[in-house]
Amino acid sequence: MTERPVVLEAVGLEKRYNVPRGLFRASATVRALDGVSFRLEAGRTLAVVGESGCGKSTLARSVTLIEPPSAGRLLYDGREVAGRSRAELKELRRTVQMVFQNPFGSLNPRKTVGAILSEPLVINTGAGRAERRERALAMMAKVGLRSDQIDRYPHMFSGGQRQRIAIARALMLNPRVVVADEPVSALDISIQAQVLNLMMDLQEELDLAYLFISHDLSVVRHIADAVMVMYLGRPVEHGPKEVIFDRPRHPYTRILLAATPRVRADERAERIVPKGELPSPLAPPPGCPFHRRCPHARDVCAVDVPPLREVDGRQVACHFAEEMA
Repeated sequence: MTERPVVLEAVGLEKRYNVPRGLFRASATVRALDGVSFRLEAGRTLAVVGESGCGKSTLARSVTLIEPPSAGRLLYDGREVAGRSRAELKELRRTVQMVFQNPFGSLNPRKTVGAILSEPLVINTGAGRAERRERALAMMAKVGLRSDQIDRYPHMFSGGQRQRIAIARALMLNPRVVVADEPVSALDISIQAQVLNLMMDLQEELDLAYLFISHDLSVVRHIADAVMVMYLGRPVEHGPKEVIFDRPRHPYTRILLAATPRVRADERAERIVPKGELPSPLAPPPGCPFHRRCPHARDVCAVDVPPLREVDGRQVACHFAEEMA
């Protein structure tokens, strides 16, 4: 198999927020990301999954430089982001674009499709009006929209069509990486597959790398090449899709997979109910962040933070991963 170039690499990414807690109390620090590392190759999809509050969307904002990370390293095509000048950062931002969750809110209702697709070119290139319109029409054709729709407004389109417009806008600057933050969760089930298939076709045609944020494991199984499971800002399992889905080694991954709806009775896993509620990120538990909810926790889990280590073809942060066969 031909080795693909690494277009995006994160090393020990952290994102911290100071949260005020009242007039006479010291502010608290939330570690929204706490040591996230991964490599993303051209033409491949890394899916990031987990419950609400696990840090998925924070990771998306950090990778797209909407909110720079507090610590760690971020590299695009081997180029370090830290220390770049404003002009260099502007150029780097062109290589990574984002598709947001809600197509009903991510498109300006006062602008036509043509204006929405032309805006990245207005900001980042010197293309004239005729060239911008020509490139917008070409991108509309790629995502399955008709040329006579270019002067229509977003409210005149269905949800699936609006997300096609959002995808087209993300591709106008020919990025290497597309960060898709729950791109189909706001769409009807019947439309989700169409949008996912479109994204996969565009990936093959343009050799795009996707960082795909999702909580829906059935969607992830359809589109991902690799999966990173996160909990309270930390990766707990990370590896090839087939390995994660067929032989999960972290108790949290097993719980997520068991909760995924399946049509066929023989494919359904026995449901595993975690104990308690998701801890507050303002006061994460000591030791393994999952130990208070884990059905397999032992004394050591409440004391020692398990490092990510290689087990059975993936990275997993669990003291007893070998026993989770």
